[in-house]
Amino acid sequence: MAKRILTISKWLIGFVVGAIVVLVASVIVDRGVGANRLDDLTNTVITNGNGPAVRAYVARPSGDGPFPVVIMIHEWWGLKSEIVGKADALAQDGYIVVAPDVFRGNTTSWIPSAIWQVVSTPTTQVDGDLDAVMRWIQSQPDADAQRVAIMGFCFGGGTSIRYGVNTKDIKATVVFYGAVIQDPALLKNLNGPVLGIFGSADTMIPLSEVQGFEDGLKAAGIPHEITVYEGEPHAFVTSVEAIAQGGNQLKAWNQLREFLRQTLYGQGYTRPIYVNQSQPFAVADSQWSSERMLHQFVCDLTIN
Repeated sequence: MAKRILTISKWLIGFVVGAIVVLVASVIVDRGVGANRLDDLTNTVITNGNGPAVRAYVARPSGDGPFPVVIMIHEWWGLKSEIVGKADALAQDGYIVVAPDVFRGNTTSWIPSAIWQVVSTPTTQVDGDLDAVMRWIQSQPDADAQRVAIMGFCFGGGTSIRYGVNTKDIKATVVFYGAVIQDPALLKNLNGPVLGIFGSADTMIPLSEVQGFEDGLKAAGIPHEITVYEGEPHAFVTSVEAIAQGGNQLKAWNQLREFLRQTLYGQGYTRPIYVNQSQPFAVADSQWSSERMLHQFVCDLTIN
């Protein structure tokens, strides 16, 4: 019996080690094969005194400006065509949109690679690259550096709120289902209002954390607009083509447009502070799942 248990244990260990080796190899292959994926997704190289130049996609409206600026941070996949499409769409509203590659040349559709990109990229490096983006914005004659918002999706949403609390030049912050900050002592450092978009069926961002975000913003005295869309999962706002089909994707996108219009083009944030929810925030977190584990051990890294 003891020999049988030992044999099974060895088999299990060998299986786990083998699976890890395969995953590591798949990440290496994916990153090697995808070395040039960003070539068709970026059109600007931003000088970075603290490291390698930052590649970005920049969308500009027609006219001379100066225009307000929106920094758009990608998901954990890296910079992809969906972000480029959203940048182009938002530029039509009269914004210069800068979508930087904060993973320094890596973009993927393979989950293990996406996880590796997040865990292997220090937040200090990301913030340093975003500092370079801010300096570039300040150097552009058609950009109004006094009217800069930052926004992002998932990984980019958590990155946006973290950068917003540490950078006084950011006038508005938008979080699409990203890891949130709940501490009022940190949130009070924000220099402008916050828009938060979440889904009630999101198993990665529990509603209790969204409630903590809302409570923290209230305690910090930060104007905010937090909306939880009924039945929507994580990352429910996808491509501009899907947004055009209507439903909650279009509603969330138009909410973003109105928020930016008021914060960057208006006389100030005038919409009332509200929470538009279909169920109370104070609900039990979803049961422990693979998605929740990803949020706990990967996505939360964006705010630390």
